Amino acid sequence: MSKRIALLLGGLSPEREVSLVSGRECAKGLRAKGHEVHEIDPANERWIDDIKALKPDLVFNALHGLWGEDGRVQGVLEYLRIPYTHSGVLASALAMDKQKTKAVLRLAGLNCPDGKIVSRFDAARDHVMPAPYVAKPNDQGSSVGVLIVREGANRPPAELAADSWPYGDEILIEKFIPGRELTVAVMGDRALTVTEIVPKTAFYDYEAKYADGGSTHQLPAGIPAHVFDQAMEAAVTAHRELGCRGLTRSDFRWDEGGDGKLWLLEINTQPGMTPTSLAPEQAAHCGIGFPDLVEWIAEDASCQR
Repeated sequence: MSKRIALLLGGLSPEREVSLVSGRECAKGLRAKGHEVHEIDPANERWIDDIKALKPDLVFNALHGLWGEDGRVQGVLEYLRIPYTHSGVLASALAMDKQKTKAVLRLAGLNCPDGKIVSRFDAARDHVMPAPYVAKPNDQGSSVGVLIVREGANRPPAELAADSWPYGDEILIEKFIPGRELTVAVMGDRALTVTEIVPKTAFYDYEAKYADGGSTHQLPAGIPAHVFDQAMEAAVTAHRELGCRGLTRSDFRWDEGGDGKLWLLEINTQPGMTPTSLAPEQAAHCGIGFPDLVEWIAEDASCQR
């Protein structure tokens, strides 16, 4: 049955441009299924009034990053009592905090890299952890602001102390995990498959994720069966332990040449839905076309998630 859908895209975060692409692709897929879709950008301060006036059957959240993926928009929609997609307030807020997420997932038995929250000014003054390590915002996605400090680096990244640094004064310093980059999307309580990502840049950064040809994806990943199964199980465990709903994607490193462990780096509660994104690619591999995927996400919408 055709539904009236308010689709949120764009927003206020550094991931705005990615969200605009995700949102337009989702809108196209939902319209292909016969739904009435109205695109609303929360960068417009009247966005809540626009939703109230529309009286939608549900809100499809295609936002990424802060003010979209961190529980605040979900809180507004709970207050308005309008069903919405993806995870609820608590799971969204928790998953957006990378350090707190790791604390929860370690209790569930998953391997997560050691790390600590520090002032960006302290991190720019001296190494706060033996290199190699990763310096990154604790609450951003799409690899924005991620810096890798290689072994032997004489100094930490100077840009952390720059006036132009846009990602807040506290950052996460995390042990660098070498190895192969893997990811698993979870749809409901079903892990789809494992993809190995081979970036054409130094690591799987913003450009590798979204530039056409920035990385190659092997799916299913050509890894040993026990590692494949472990990644699938760990992704479902992370999804459940955080109380996630709808579609998520968990990112891993497999340290094949070192300790042999599978390390969970983070979980994304609003995975990208662009033409180069991993979750829809995995769904297609499982025989779920893009319009069917976004319709499933829409049908899963509810309040009190």
